Amino acid sequence: MSREARLWKVRVAHISRIVRSVKAFTRELGRQEVPPQPPTVPYTTPKIGVALGGGFARGLAHIGVLRILQEEGIPIDYIAGTSVGSIIGASYCSGISPREMQEIAGIVRFKDFARWSLNKLGFCTNDRMNDFLCKIVKCKTFEELKTPLAVAATDLVTGEAVVFRSGPIVEAVRASCAYPGMFTPVKVNGRLLVDGMLSHAVPTTPLREMGADRVLAVYLSAHWVNLNGPRHVFDIIGQCFSIAQAKMSSTWKRDADLVIEPNVDGFTYDGFERAKDLMLAGENSIREVLPGIKDWMKTAEIPFGVLPQVQSTAKVSAAMRPSPSRLPA
Repeated sequence: MSREARLWKVRVAHISRIVRSVKAFTRELGRQEVPPQPPTVPYTTPKIGVALGGGFARGLAHIGVLRILQEEGIPIDYIAGTSVGSIIGASYCSGISPREMQEIAGIVRFKDFARWSLNKLGFCTNDRMNDFLCKIVKCKTFEELKTPLAVAATDLVTGEAVVFRSGPIVEAVRASCAYPGMFTPVKVNGRLLVDGMLSHAVPTTPLREMGADRVLAVYLSAHWVNLNGPRHVFDIIGQCFSIAQAKMSSTWKRDADLVIEPNVDGFTYDGFERAKDLMLAGENSIREVLPGIKDWMKTAEIPFGVLPQVQSTAKVSAAMRPSPSRLPA
């Protein structure tokens, strides 16, 4: 082989090695690891609980709140109620629509579930509530309810909170509505029980225990006595408890993401004849905060306590006109 041929062969071999090196380098570039992607977290809609506080006839405002939530497509996964809130809650959870409740509220009066009683433990008894609730609540036990419900009462002897989530509905609601001094206590399972407002004025904590991720609290804050002073002993009893509840409100507000206060000033405790105005007060109060509630559906990962509490300032002009009140007949 000539010298020129040998040199050509060497050059070709050298070029081949360079080509192989370039190909190998290119392959290595293609093999660079892709940074690991964070795992996809499935979006879950937060469970919403609604806490309904007490307030006698003023509790009809709860119906307005529930009606707007339903119309706006806001899901309610749990309800907890105290006193009148337990009546509204039991009705809703059993399948009665807010519109049906509106119709019932328009005709119900104090005498439909209470009567005078010559008893040393109270002026009235709410035993008529047995028939009243059996007519409007479509279920007999908590286990049959379409939406989970908690009903708050208080053990008169020990002072302990008693929260019903199972068993018969009627006796639990009667106990929750046994306002001290006005109604005689109700005995359930060997315990003498009175109104739940002494232990859970607005039952937000039971909702957390049930599994609610977001809690809407409806607080019916109103004075029982106007500038003219009390009309009778019931006004005095009610005003004393109203003052106490206001002083202790921080305990239940800790477990609430959102607090609304329908404007029920000017309504008397037995003003059932003003049902329409009361329900309108509830509707106006919830409309104010609907954007915030709808944001809950987009912020499932926001920790509890980040969302603000809101006090409704909505007023119903008709609701501010005082109306004469009568003692229950």
